Amino acid sequence: MTSVLTTATPDRAPRVANPQIGAPLRRREDHRLLTGAARYLDDLDLPGCYEAAFLRSPHASARIVAIDTSTAAALPGVFGVWTGADLRVLAKGIPPKVTHPQLRDIPRLPLPPESVHFVGEPVAVVVAVSRHVAEDALELIDAEYDVLPAVSSTGAALADGAPLVHDEMDSNVAVHVIQTAGDPDAALAGAPHRLRERFTVARGGGHSMETRGVVGSYDAATGQLTVWDTTQSPHYVRNQLAYLYEVPEDDIRVVAPPDVGGGFGPKAQFYGEEAVIPYLAKILRHPVKWIEDRQENFVATMMERTQVHDVEIGFDDEGHILAVRNVFQHDQGAYCAGLQVPMITLSTLPGQYRIPNIHSELIACYTNMVPTSSVRGAGRPQAVVAMERMVDRAAEHLGMDPAEFRRRNLVPADEFPYRVGLTFRDGSPLTYDSGDYPQLLEAVLARLDYDGERERQRELQAQGRLIGIGLAAYVEGCGLGPYEGSRFRLANDGTIIVTLAAAPQGQGYETVYAQIAADALGMDMDLIRVTTGDTSRIPFGQGTFASRNTATAGPATLQAGREMREKLFLVAEAMLKTSSEGLVLVGDRICVADEQERGVSLREIAQAANVGKHGITLAPGILPGLETTSYFAPERAAYASGTHAVVVEVDPETGGIEIHKYVIGHDCGTVINPLLVDGQVLGGFAHGIGNALYEEPFYDETGQPQSTSYLDYALPSAVEVPPVELVHLHTPSPLNPLGAKGAGEGGTIPVPAAIANAVEDALRPFGARITELPLSPAKVVGAMTAAPGA
Repeated sequence: MTSVLTTATPDRAPRVANPQIGAPLRRREDHRLLTGAARYLDDLDLPGCYEAAFLRSPHASARIVAIDTSTAAALPGVFGVWTGADLRVLAKGIPPKVTHPQLRDIPRLPLPPESVHFVGEPVAVVVAVSRHVAEDALELIDAEYDVLPAVSSTGAALADGAPLVHDEMDSNVAVHVIQTAGDPDAALAGAPHRLRERFTVARGGGHSMETRGVVGSYDAATGQLTVWDTTQSPHYVRNQLAYLYEVPEDDIRVVAPPDVGGGFGPKAQFYGEEAVIPYLAKILRHPVKWIEDRQENFVATMMERTQVHDVEIGFDDEGHILAVRNVFQHDQGAYCAGLQVPMITLSTLPGQYRIPNIHSELIACYTNMVPTSSVRGAGRPQAVVAMERMVDRAAEHLGMDPAEFRRRNLVPADEFPYRVGLTFRDGSPLTYDSGDYPQLLEAVLARLDYDGERERQRELQAQGRLIGIGLAAYVEGCGLGPYEGSRFRLANDGTIIVTLAAAPQGQGYETVYAQIAADALGMDMDLIRVTTGDTSRIPFGQGTFASRNTATAGPATLQAGREMREKLFLVAEAMLKTSSEGLVLVGDRICVADEQERGVSLREIAQAANVGKHGITLAPGILPGLETTSYFAPERAAYASGTHAVVVEVDPETGGIEIHKYVIGHDCGTVINPLLVDGQVLGGFAHGIGNALYEEPFYDETGQPQSTSYLDYALPSAVEVPPVELVHLHTPSPLNPLGAKGAGEGGTIPVPAAIANAVEDALRPFGARITELPLSPAKVVGAMTAAPGA
């Protein structure tokens, strides 16, 4: 049975004596993770598996003159060496994940045969008896390049006379999109107050503990290609492979291991290596494995964040925002893997504020750097920086407290659903489904003791200490479509197997979806097993990204579970020869309510309905094959929200920033497991600390990366992540029966803006301006010395 869930609740929902939704249960996954029993992709031990290594371009822009692989191919232990010229069958171009009618797309080839456009782009692959031999062979490949001028920033890409990243284009602009609401030009022209500023947010990576990896194995007897992949989206990988190989999708099985050392967005994309390795496994009729090393991860895995925002705000004497204009440059990298990030930035700008006139303009540029795509937050942190920094500037201009300025502009709770006037990246009108932004702000201010901290700030400033308080709010579009599915099957041992298409990246799917299934079935969680990320177990799916699964796979699980319960009771009714209305589920048995000694176990139901007796007709009322599948397609995105508050101290001698206090207010609708949601928010916060204070890759003017190890690229450790206080507000979404939104990225999104606001507040006696992130000590000192009051 397959259904598309569009209504809130079915006719017969079980009465759950001990509901699991909302319970703070520890993750089932943790025991194996903490005891070393987890199995990651590189733990996959296929007998006789060959290993691969890729030769990567040392230049950011060059034509390939020649590649001589003969010496490498002759090395003992090498089974083959291939270049893009040898694998032209794959040279169809990898389509962007999210596109736009105005996008000028340049094909992204798995192994480009003629030219390279960023340092780290793969140009050849070696398959050998081991990775060591394969890497030795790489040293023997003689590649000759004609080096060309490179473009290493959006500013350079847009400059007059700039070199072209792609010869077939007449400029470096990939796409130029404008969205407006109201009449922003007139509103800005008539505004009593107008402020302008430019803000820059630097690149950053996902930096998962486990890097990318893929293993391919071809079964000549069945004609099926099995691919193990550290992807967040196994069905997406299957579909891309079927397209590139020109084979039916059923000929390819993609498995995402249940234990994955993080994803954060880069693993939701499709890379050339994922096309090459399975293809070579098919050619060689032998399993082939490739595991990305950390140096490759720095230069070849997609990044995000680089944007330059020119933002203008207009407001009146009372502090009401009349209009905002934001024109931003987005670094797309050498190719367009997808436009999801800048399109999200484009519509995220207004945040929690009621702004009648909006101009949001995107200029996405090709540059000679690794392509960009989603990293936790996916375009939202940049938009929040642009908006929240200008909110603080406007409050300062009026001499108004920044919290009071926000109060006067927040969307009121009684105006939901609230239509912003723009279009979200899912193609639907940007409409906030639910929330209470004023209450969330007040809860955060109270937990921070905002008034008390302001008094403390004045006292310490009188002593010469630089104390600052920062606020930042956000709205996060999540629960994106087009759909997600869940499949239930009664196993012969009497347990229920729940299968999800989405692949977890550490969120605790085996626990959360068992909780939802337990409530849907009215059954103990111990009888439920959750499996994920295998295209052979469930035919369709989208994947794990955009804080979407609880609001999509969750409702699908709820519906499929309720349908499975109906089937179980109908079969029990036939076996017990009584009405299902008089039956109850007790443990693993369905019993007659008034005489519970009369009952059948789930194992017995499975034997009757799923196994049967060969050649014997099923008894009347026995349903063959107890399984259900449900797909949930949301009407549009749901919108989580949050408000952060932080108190910092700046060392005027060194520019060092110390966080004294941090409060996170968070609203993700209905919470399935509070313990896991807290973990997601805190993990996201750590990521945000990195974006705000530490993580910044550097490139020289030729596009050469200068920070390709953790000696040069700073990630926050437990020492750098301060204690946090959490405040939760729950406004259920009306768009799905669980009322769920998303929680995976909210902890990250406003952190850079909140800390930048706090640091500028601390430096206000100098008149210093913070316009670039991350905030290294050198940038802080530079802002102080450049300030009028220095």
